[in-house]
Amino acid sequence: MTRYRNLGLFVVLAAIWGSAFMAIKAGLEFFPPVLFAALRYDVAGVIMLAYALFVTDAPLPRGRAEWTEIAIGSVLLIAAYHALLFVGETDPAVTSAAAAVIVSLSPVLTTGFARVFLPSERLTTLGIVGLLLGLVGVAVLSELDPNNLLAGGTVAKLLVFGAAASFALGSVLTRRIESEMPIETMEAWSMLGGALLMHVLSVGLGESFTDVVVNTESMLALGYLSIAASAIGFLIYFDLLERLGPIEINLVSYVAPIFAALSGWAFLSEVPTLATVGGFALIFLGFVLLKRGAIQRELRHRFGDGVSVTD
Repeated sequence: MTRYRNLGLFVVLAAIWGSAFMAIKAGLEFFPPVLFAALRYDVAGVIMLAYALFVTDAPLPRGRAEWTEIAIGSVLLIAAYHALLFVGETDPAVTSAAAAVIVSLSPVLTTGFARVFLPSERLTTLGIVGLLLGLVGVAVLSELDPNNLLAGGTVAKLLVFGAAASFALGSVLTRRIESEMPIETMEAWSMLGGALLMHVLSVGLGESFTDVVVNTESMLALGYLSIAASAIGFLIYFDLLERLGPIEINLVSYVAPIFAALSGWAFLSEVPTLATVGGFALIFLGFVLLKRGAIQRELRHRFGDGVSVTD
């Protein structure tokens, strides 16, 4: 029964996070991009803080290490990631599926950054090949044309790539911090801090609340991203992380693009291109090469010693 429960929650999480890319795309019709992202985390941060107050004994950061972790989370995991993602998705060439596929590069980039910033980590020859395959996948998806880098939404897709890189770097840097802060507390204050930074950036970019169109569609998009994709999504993520571990939960990144494509097709009439499919295949192959040792260990744990483990 527990296995079916975990599988069900895994699919729900992939569906929520995958369809979030469609909700971003839909909401950008009514909100300036950075202000939209900031408002999302105003709401989500308050909800997560309320949850942290309820489930933890330490809802407030304490000490230099914990505030440093909050600062990294605010800047890289929330503000930079979402500002770049939302701005990138304003381009019509960046479909919901394309954005989700590029973001699925995050686990690959996380491993690459870990090799640089965490001395205990090392990158083998196959690991290097895996990292390069992931980067090639983004190039294929972006349909890079050296003669015209501004064509086909290339710049916008590279902004989304920058979002994935920001999230990956933030994930690695927070691992360097020796902190016992509960993850719920870290997420809540990072969301609120990131929202504040995005409001400042929004003002600097000349965005205004007068540009917001308040109607049923815009409120549904904001509500879905704030409550479903952020608050509920992260609660499911925390539960599955404890039950499944980081390797299996990373696979959400590779199931989410399927739901992004389906929701984009159903609600926005988006049709995935061959470049999107090809880029996804290369990024997933890169992930498998980088994580092959951990994947084999997990397979051996679940199915016995018949599966060999190599690094």
